[in-house]
Amino acid sequence: MSKNIHDSRVLILDFGSQYTQLIARRIREIGVYCELWAWDVTEEQIREFNPQGIILSGGQSQRQKKIALARPEYVFNAGVPVLGICYGMQTMAMQLVAKYIAQIRKSLVTRKLKK
Repeated sequence: MSKNIHDSRVLILDFGSQYTQLIARRIREIGVYCELWAWDVTEEQIREFNPQGIILSGGQSQRQKKIALARPEYVFNAGVPVLGICYGMQTMAMQLVAKYIAQIRKSLVTRKLKK
């Protein structure tokens, strides 16, 4: 009984990495369907694709040009595993840490106001 490759779907959001095609090929070689899309897709497009996982893959050119490309907000609210590779990991860290710091600041302000 052969497995349908479309049963598992991974979405790769490309931030400009030279290795993104290689990552996609390796994923396909293990029998998982994947598609490679630009980083600026909409939430509706991601929902329609219905991935079981998302990979954020990016390259060094963004850091050199000092361009702050951000992954779509929906990526972490989709309820699927997210893997960041190279710039993809950096943008995840920047955006998640910023949210965390904002929550801490809000909590500290609330505590000060209650005293």
